[in-house]
Amino acid sequence: MEKKRNYQIELENIIKESNPDNPPTLLLHACCAPCSSYCLEYLAKYFKVTVFYYNPNIAPAGEYRKRVDEEKRLIAAYNAEIIWGERQGNPIGIREGDYEPRRFYEAVRGLENLGEGSERCFKCFELRLRKTAMAVGDGYDYFTTTLTISPLKNAEKLNEIGERIAGEYGLNWLPSDFKKKDGYKRSIELSQQYGLYRQDYCGCLFSQSERNAQRAARGELPL
Repeated sequence: MEKKRNYQIELENIIKESNPDNPPTLLLHACCAPCSSYCLEYLAKYFKVTVFYYNPNIAPAGEYRKRVDEEKRLIAAYNAEIIWGERQGNPIGIREGDYEPRRFYEAVRGLENLGEGSERCFKCFELRLRKTAMAVGDGYDYFTTTLTISPLKNAEKLNEIGERIAGEYGLNWLPSDFKKKDGYKRSIELSQQYGLYRQDYCGCLFSQSERNAQRAARGELPL
């Protein structure tokens, strides 16, 4: 039986081999501020991080805008703390990708009725990670995603997709499973500390409908 990979240890080994005086550059796909809070706190100590915000799955447009603005607010707060020596790490950059919901609906066509964690989600992962890989063309040592921090996301599948795309483009994928070492717990603490907007569904209308069905079953109001 093939031994299950520990992506956190693989990441730590890459960090150990890096030069702290000349940290590698990283393009980090971010899904939202709460998920990226711990990832940035951790990664900015060892990498020169630029966040790439590309999430065409998020709907409606107002929800997308709210999430990207919150991401920018968090990064501005972190950078201010880094400048004033209140936080360890390298300054963090951000690039906002195009908002292309049509591309998301094309990618998941025929899979709309599958539940969260299904092939529909895998197609969505691939769309976002491929776009991130294309953005790496501007010059980064690695790319990866914050998505592995979520207990609802399949870290093994995300790394599999990321590595395959990296191979296609001749790039370096940074392995991760950010929920390890209490990463998800820390993200909740940071979200509370910075008053971050935490949404109750992944982002797409399909996940929102699923969450509303669960809320209705508990007698709660819809999102």
